[in-house]
Amino acid sequence: MNISESLKMQERAKKRIPGMAQLLSKRPDMFAPGAWPGYFSKAKGVEVWDLDGNRYTDMSIAGIGANILGYSDDEVDTAVCEIISAGSSSSLNCPEEVELADLLCEIHPWAEKVRFARTGGESMAIAVRIARAYTEKEKVAFCGYHGWHDWYLAANLGTENALGEHLMSGLDPRGVPKGLTDTAFPFRYNHIEELQTIVTQYKGDLAAIVIEPIRNKQPEPGFLEGVRKISDEIGAVLVVDEISAGFRMNSGGAHLLYGIIPDIAVFSKALGNGFPIAAIIGKGQIMDAVQSSFISSTTWTERTGPVAAIATINKHRRENVGDHLMKIGRMVQEGWREYSSKNGLNLQINGIPPMSHFSFEYDNAVSMKTLFVQIMLEKGFLASTLFYAMYAHQDKHVELYLHAFDEALAEISDAIKKGSLESRLKGPPASVGFRRLT
Repeated sequence: MNISESLKMQERAKKRIPGMAQLLSKRPDMFAPGAWPGYFSKAKGVEVWDLDGNRYTDMSIAGIGANILGYSDDEVDTAVCEIISAGSSSSLNCPEEVELADLLCEIHPWAEKVRFARTGGESMAIAVRIARAYTEKEKVAFCGYHGWHDWYLAANLGTENALGEHLMSGLDPRGVPKGLTDTAFPFRYNHIEELQTIVTQYKGDLAAIVIEPIRNKQPEPGFLEGVRKISDEIGAVLVVDEISAGFRMNSGGAHLLYGIIPDIAVFSKALGNGFPIAAIIGKGQIMDAVQSSFISSTTWTERTGPVAAIATINKHRRENVGDHLMKIGRMVQEGWREYSSKNGLNLQINGIPPMSHFSFEYDNAVSMKTLFVQIMLEKGFLASTLFYAMYAHQDKHVELYLHAFDEALAEISDAIKKGSLESRLKGPPASVGFRRLT
């Protein structure tokens, strides 16, 4: 497979873009250096074309979970194109933001007011700012991954690697003011005792408790309820980060499935099927704290994001997209289990079905992952150890993917037996976590 144009673009990017890409999770070195194409010329449904004209079936990250319906969905794109022709920005506000606010509050009856942004990280920063303004407190306890902003990376100030022990390693807080030391404290999912320890020490100063409703594991009985109870007892704002989980299992927030009512919930990624849009929804009195702080930006008033979100939500509800994503995800996980056993490889499989992932349980797991990605590319699949389901994924795509998956594991098993794993790689092993790219 020729990817010469794609590799040339990667070299150009290294010279002009610090870190090569805007998103860590899309950097080619996170997959298979020297083999991963990195750039696309076209995307439609579940198919992606690279700069050299190679076509792939995407069974990987689905735009990092943003393209919930599939690439270039006709219904969403038509709505956006129509509104672009009518003007996507002006000196007046677009009515669609009010319509979207009504729609989100209809889906989440506990919520009364909404603010919009364009990305997940900034929307989480907004939610934390609102919580701090409302409570007039500064410290935050959190569980899960919540982006790149200062409030979150502050957890790594003055520590060895708090976030690395929690979720992602290598996140250097350089550039984060040292004055934010001891303002953010992580606790692990399903470990209510760790939150209680934080509360014992800082309960009078906690502005917010921030959690993802679900990520890799199902909540243990009493965990989410316990977090809600603690929030009420200490007067902290409970913020639920739905940026990853939202619209995967149902039309709305995953917290609805678990019967937990937050004070604020945050959405992005899947909300606009790839168009930039984020929403911070919450209880009216808490959300009104926006007016006592300064939270404002020009591009938050742009029109295509709200229009895309309305079209995405309407199709999502009408077609029961959440049910389809769960079905596709289960098929993939079941196939992983079957073929890893068949090929005698030990794989650890985790995640909710629409956001599945596996890991090779070996000392040379990174090289095994890299070879897997490389083999799957040669078979016409964008694939990694992550799988995000899209509505455009059908049974036939999963069946073809799993056939290739079986063959790839067989080749990896053979490479292990012959001691030729490293020699079969086209480049160095993939990167793990965050590191400087030179």
